[in-house]
Amino acid sequence: MSHPHRLWNMYITAAISVALVLCLVGMECVLLLSAGTLMHHMKENMSFTAVLTEDADSASCARFEAMLSAADYCSDYRYISSEEALQEHIESLGEDPAAFLGYNPLAASYEIHPSAEYAHPDSMAVLEARLTALPYIDQVIYQRDLAKLMNNNVSRASIALIVVALALLIIAIVLITNTIRLQIYSKRFLINTMTLVGATPWAIKSPFVWRYLLIGTIASLLAMGVVAGIVYYVNIRLGILLFALTWQNIAFVAGVILLSGVLITLVSSLIATGRYVRMSIDTMYEI
Repeated sequence: MSHPHRLWNMYITAAISVALVLCLVGMECVLLLSAGTLMHHMKENMSFTAVLTEDADSASCARFEAMLSAADYCSDYRYISSEEALQEHIESLGEDPAAFLGYNPLAASYEIHPSAEYAHPDSMAVLEARLTALPYIDQVIYQRDLAKLMNNNVSRASIALIVVALALLIIAIVLITNTIRLQIYSKRFLINTMTLVGATPWAIKSPFVWRYLLIGTIASLLAMGVVAGIVYYVNIRLGILLFALTWQNIAFVAGVILLSGVLITLVSSLIATGRYVRMSIDTMYEI
């Protein structure tokens, strides 16, 4: 007969083991959210320039700014006067074209940052056609090759992250399943005795299932605390914002950890106990 302290040690060990694996799942969620935030930031840092015509007046600029403020494709914009454009040209290239031309050849323009959903080569081409059709826009300038390259890199990075996330999830499932299976293995003769005295399969399984559901829930709470501590340390102490700390993101990470802990322990305990319920006494000595 097992001593109570040995049983408690076994359950505490199981809870800690499952919690460590669930920390892996939680950090996987943090990685995905951080990657999504980084990609969103990179897309919105793209910009294109809408160059105004020479006869564009303040009324035209006011209409254009009102349109940009209401447009869902624009996350931010900045007006650059011809004088500011000339000064930026001088600072970047070190030469003053107005000095030898006798006039400022640079026109006023708007630097526009598109929303992340529109930072795509096809969407940028549509925006270019839409803006150049306006009577006070002379041309729209943006780096087409850079937009295409960034879109391809983001697609590759997304696929790689999904593959890594699936691999880590499979590893977590295998580790938690093995932890539970090894602990139920030590109870295989008790399970067989209950079968011999006529207990139904569910009567045998239910104590194990409820016990490991409780362990999974406790382990999930422990994992949430560890992941929250890591995110807090990186965010507050190191000053690195991994992802936006909104209620939606926090609920996503906590929900995935809790759901993983409950579902994996539930399925693993059902499979492990079901195996020993169906096993004969002679076979138990062989494993």
